[in-house]
Amino acid sequence: MNKRILVIDDEERIREVVRACLEDLGGWEAIAATSAQEGLLLAQAQSLDAILLDVSMPDMDGFVFFEKLQQNPATQSIPVILLTAKVLPDDRARFAKMGVAGVITKPFNPVTISEEVAEILDWSL
Repeated sequence: MNKRILVIDDEERIREVVRACLEDLGGWEAIAATSAQEGLLLAQAQSLDAILLDVSMPDMDGFVFFEKLQQNPATQSIPVILLTAKVLPDDRARFAKMGVAGVITKPFNPVTISEEVAEILDWSL
């Protein structure tokens, strides 16, 4: 079965690079959302295997999005990987405590992002 990943980022270039890399290098289906609100609607409407989530977005930050995802029984089991430029040492512990599957820091390497996702989620490529 092909994996389906939702990419949520308000920056179009990042969203498109991640989507293309996941599809071309990972062999997965990637769908994109331009905002956290759109991402929540897609997460509820689509069958997803994972979400790659930008933490800093204008309409709703990644932490609020993650809390809303956790409050909904239909979406709370979807693994979330944070895409963020700001990772302080204390943040990793906070993310783990929240139940986030993992963190990929920006800038990321487009060539290896599929491998990072596979490693975090224990998927084979």
